[in-house]
Amino acid sequence: MAKAVFNMYKMDCSKLLDKALKAEFLSAEEGQFLFENAGLTDLMFVGNELRKTKRNDGKVTWIIDRNMNTTNVCIANCKFCNFYRIPGHAESYITDIETYKRKIEETFRYGGEQLLLQGGHHPELGLKFYANLFRELKSLYPNLKLHALGPPEIAHISKLEGMTHTAVLTELKAAGLDSLPGAGAEILNDRVRRLISKGKCTGKEWLEVAAASHQLDITGSATMMFGHIETLEERFEHLVWLREVQAKKPAHAKGFIAFIPWPFQDDGTLLRRVKGIRNSCTADEYVRMIAISRIMLPNVDNIQASWLTVGKQTAQMCLHAGANDFGSIMIEENVVSAAGAPHRFTADAIQKAIREAGFEPQLRTQQYEYRTLPVNMEQQLIDY
Repeated sequence: MAKAVFNMYKMDCSKLLDKALKAEFLSAEEGQFLFENAGLTDLMFVGNELRKTKRNDGKVTWIIDRNMNTTNVCIANCKFCNFYRIPGHAESYITDIETYKRKIEETFRYGGEQLLLQGGHHPELGLKFYANLFRELKSLYPNLKLHALGPPEIAHISKLEGMTHTAVLTELKAAGLDSLPGAGAEILNDRVRRLISKGKCTGKEWLEVAAASHQLDITGSATMMFGHIETLEERFEHLVWLREVQAKKPAHAKGFIAFIPWPFQDDGTLLRRVKGIRNSCTADEYVRMIAISRIMLPNVDNIQASWLTVGKQTAQMCLHAGANDFGSIMIEENVVSAAGAPHRFTADAIQKAIREAGFEPQLRTQQYEYRTLPVNMEQQLIDY
């Protein structure tokens, strides 16, 4: 009997893997079945073959950017976040223009051209604040690429202003917004969101903001933070919902240009201290998630391995499982690191890690266009 069940699983997995190789949409149930029953090498093979249909030049991309925060004041009260401070807290801040100027100019010297700009749900910072900030930064640095805010922040601003997501995004795009990070997706099922990020937008709102940005031809990304209180069913529901939004984007738009899954970082978080929830994601599970993400999202071109949370060796394995991007060296990053992400890369080290995995490192833009490594990039970046 056990042998018959094993053969049934093997047969079903084989059929589903063949379906995946044709870039056909798998249902959430089919994806979960593969995740739970297919061999890791089989999933990696299919993920890698699908990656080749998107990029088959032997290159793995990376980017130089800086993650700055507009403010650490937030009323979302996410139970996995150690970064935020409540309004009026002694450690609360709103970043001033002189700090932006100093850090942006430093980023340019290091060879970067992009600012990943996010912050908390500040109860008093509305559309005028962000539009004015974007205009000022663009007037000072016309070549700066603003990869800014995210669906939860857009939803928050929309509520403060009593405006639609489309109206807010339209004004921010006119002010200088170049692309929209996929932050704050966590797990899109509202059962999970009520428990870990009750003050944030619902999953439906997150998807609506993303869909509105696609209609305005604002390139974005999508994320998943997993390995906490979600079920496997909710993970695959998340992937299918992202895929459905991407399938409805206008033909001229890139929509979700990338998908980035990472495991929950638990150090010092309320989820761990109060609820006892810990990150239990193994290297095997993370590589499986990368492969299954490539399989479940055939209409998303780029899959990023989160070296910041899983480390060099696991991220290198992911490059053979469907991932084609190594993300950023992150000249500055505060939110995930505050929850215990211990890993760091220099420009030299990230390129070396990609070569060690058998690929050619390729510097990119946020739009995943290839860039040449700046010849005047300061040695400081190599030593950072």
